[in-house]
Amino acid sequence: MTPAHPPAVTTRSAWHDVPRHQVRRFAAIAMAEAPELAEEILREIRREYPHLPVVLDESGEPMALVGIRRAIEVFVQHLEKSEGRPTVPPGVFQEFGRGEGLHGRSLDSLQAIYRMGVRLAWRRFAEIGQRVEIPPPAMYELVDAGYEYLDGLVDQSVRGYAEAAARQAGERLRLQRRLMELLLAERHRGDPADALTERAARVGWPLPRKVAVGVLLRPAREAVAPAVGEGVLLDMEYEQPRMVVPEPAAAGRPELLHRALTGWAGAIGPPVPLADAAKSLRWAEAAVHLMQRGLLPGGEVLYCTEHTEALVLLQPEELIDDLALRCLAPLAHCGPTHGRRLAETLLAWLETRGGAPEVAARLGVHPQTVRYRLRQIRELWGDEIDDPDRRFELELVLRAQRLRGVLGEKGHR
Repeated sequence: MTPAHPPAVTTRSAWHDVPRHQVRRFAAIAMAEAPELAEEILREIRREYPHLPVVLDESGEPMALVGIRRAIEVFVQHLEKSEGRPTVPPGVFQEFGRGEGLHGRSLDSLQAIYRMGVRLAWRRFAEIGQRVEIPPPAMYELVDAGYEYLDGLVDQSVRGYAEAAARQAGERLRLQRRLMELLLAERHRGDPADALTERAARVGWPLPRKVAVGVLLRPAREAVAPAVGEGVLLDMEYEQPRMVVPEPAAAGRPELLHRALTGWAGAIGPPVPLADAAKSLRWAEAAVHLMQRGLLPGGEVLYCTEHTEALVLLQPEELIDDLALRCLAPLAHCGPTHGRRLAETLLAWLETRGGAPEVAARLGVHPQTVRYRLRQIRELWGDEIDDPDRRFELELVLRAQRLRGVLGEKGHR
């Protein structure tokens, strides 16, 4: 025969065992003394925390006093009914948390204030309990219920605090975005100095002497914003996020950005005066465009100042292509392979301005081969090869072709 399961053990409540007439008497006294107790609690709180602002409700009464009194009354009503858990009064304590967030204070101070209020309330309730002869075990339960009630108040305040923090963060991002829009505008209507100063002040951004503007490529669609540090303006709303780096050469700034942007790709434009920020942005955008075409290294954040040659020679494609057609016309009938070798030899000669041995060493071929090619080059271009302007144009277009990969790298021709 299967033994019956023992009945579930239920914990008896000492407070429920208190005779109802005592509970009602306790609740009546506590309710009558609630206004005085609330004033005492607020007085002590303001003495310990004098920085707390006094916010009045529509009737001119401090909202804090109303909230404390209401919290005491709800708790006492719960004790009298002994039904379920006490319901925290909505609104007031959420507003307290919101106020702490808006004034830049932490939740620690708010929770300390609440704990002080519970201690003061417990002291008064203990006195009332002695007067009506509530047994000590029941009063101990009252302490537990008080701290459980406190948890509910804290939850409401945390909710209000989080709402305020989110609202502040959203407002700051909005103001920061407007600042960046003005800063990066190509053309300003009138003098933007006053507007720029005003917008910068609203986000607490000291106007720097120089800035560098970056354009980023996301490592993933939902990538978290990089922790670029205080002072760096970052706008993640663009498909290619933008950032404005103040005083880019300041001590520690490059190292901080390198750590923060690990895993990201993109480009940071050259340092420029604050008023020329749009120019730095243009160079960064151009560098990112070349990265996406495979003409600049990808997978990292580049500094435009370290890739000046590529940016200058590869940017004006149409002009460089047109110049190449004219300058390299003599190679048109040499065949692709032979024409490329002659072009590489010509570029090596223009860069070294040396004789056959120097050019041969640069190309990794025999000097006699170089002499043969140089004779062909002189036959193709004639006296033009001695003209400084024509040599400059030839070197320019040949360097551009090397950057594009049309010609071999240095030392591998």
